[in-house]
Amino acid sequence: MQPNLKQLHQSAINNLNQGNIQQAHKALVELVTQQPDFADGYFLLAMVNLQVGQIYKAIKLIEKALSFTKSVEYTAQLAKCYTLTGDLQKAKNTALGVKPEHISKALDADTLGVALTQAGLHQQAADYFIFALSLAEASNTRQPQFYYNYGVCAKFLGQFDKAQHAFENAIALNPLHHQSHFALADLTKVTEQNNHIARLKNAFEQVNHPDAKLHIGHALAKEYQDLGDFSAAFAALQQGKTAKLANKAFDNQASEALFAHIKQLSDKYKNQQTAGNQSCEPIFVLGMPRSGTTLVERILSSHSDVQSAGELQDFGLSVKKLSQTPTPQVLDTDTLSQAYQLDFAKLGSTYLEATRVVTGSHKHFIDKLPFNFFYIDLITKALPNAKIICLLRDPMDTCIGNYRQLFTINNPYYAYSLDLLDTAKFYSRFYKLIQHFSALHSNIKLVKYEELVAAPEQKIKELVSYCNLDWQPQCLDFHLNTAPVSTASKMQVRQPLNNKAIGRWKKFKPHTDESQSYLVKEGVLGLIK
Repeated sequence: MQPNLKQLHQSAINNLNQGNIQQAHKALVELVTQQPDFADGYFLLAMVNLQVGQIYKAIKLIEKALSFTKSVEYTAQLAKCYTLTGDLQKAKNTALGVKPEHISKALDADTLGVALTQAGLHQQAADYFIFALSLAEASNTRQPQFYYNYGVCAKFLGQFDKAQHAFENAIALNPLHHQSHFALADLTKVTEQNNHIARLKNAFEQVNHPDAKLHIGHALAKEYQDLGDFSAAFAALQQGKTAKLANKAFDNQASEALFAHIKQLSDKYKNQQTAGNQSCEPIFVLGMPRSGTTLVERILSSHSDVQSAGELQDFGLSVKKLSQTPTPQVLDTDTLSQAYQLDFAKLGSTYLEATRVVTGSHKHFIDKLPFNFFYIDLITKALPNAKIICLLRDPMDTCIGNYRQLFTINNPYYAYSLDLLDTAKFYSRFYKLIQHFSALHSNIKLVKYEELVAAPEQKIKELVSYCNLDWQPQCLDFHLNTAPVSTASKMQVRQPLNNKAIGRWKKFKPHTDESQSYLVKEGVLGLIK
């Protein structure tokens, strides 16, 4: 390589590592201008674009780099980029195209594992994570994130002892690894004699980033709750969420407008004649998070004709893709308005094809993304034979469950959960929209969580019958289902049905009084018995 090219290449790497994006970009443009077949120039340009959110451009640049040089590192990052765009089939094929024996760097194996996890292929991902840890051990390059990623994967697979060991290893390497602190607290039930509260309080004082405060605040809250100190648990949640809430307050006005727009569109087009895709494969299980959606998913996926596909983003992404609106959000009023002009058979087919990375092996699959409730009207038009099951749980239990849950960081869907009153307002909008859809469509089954717990055999048989499935007794023994669980309920659904969570919100009084008053005023409390 010419001296000037070497200097530009090193300058780009240094600037990229230091976060000097503009300087890195300038050096790389000059580099590939001087040598148009310089593969690493295109790859590093892809990393620049990735940092500023230009994912599709990053993909094109990595593909160009790979046209010049085959590289495991490039391929691993390409698989990761495909997951960020929701193209899980390409992510799966790209990641599995790299055999572990061809990988020499722990980071590359870990990146491939992350891509497979995002594609819902947890068992395959575990192989790459384990290989990443062995490579890191051999090269003395152990990283807490490698252990954390493996721990999360093991947790999904129900390998809780392995997960716990991985999280402790991550914390040993970095005592302030906030993700591992939360994951460990979420995994274990502590006692007065055996807990991590002192360690967590010390970490909370040392971390400054809002995301770190949020994770460790939630970890503290979980451990205080295990000890029965619900007031301290609520205080830890408030303290943990404060910095994040200050940076990103929930936009109630925009949320209200979105819900109103969805209702208006469904009224406007209620007599619209559509064909849709006639497939009977999908079973949508939706509703507010922490309302029992994972429970119903486990019950139905215990049936031999039903597979769990997890929380798929594919319906919303298909709507966005076909609508071709220029707005940056997947879900917004412009995209929804345009969606009603689509070919609904094509929308249904596009959705089904997008799911094929994880579906197609059974007669039916479950899509358990809770927020698919926004799309109920479009689902009924695009997939008229799909089954739609909506969970309803006591409003206060749902609200405190959402407030207590640490959802995906920076996902706009969950921004309401940083404040309990915002959560109550969001629940009220959800409940009223579901009542509207239930009156509009006859193919939605509303399932009340409390009734399911009180009369499991009767209600489970009703669910199985609604899905046009033959009765199979293993549906009653859903807790024996060994399939991976990738939601917040991964521990609970591996236990027999119980009523421990019913009325839990009362333990957090008087901190819940304001939200309770709001829901009473809105006419939502008292309506679900």
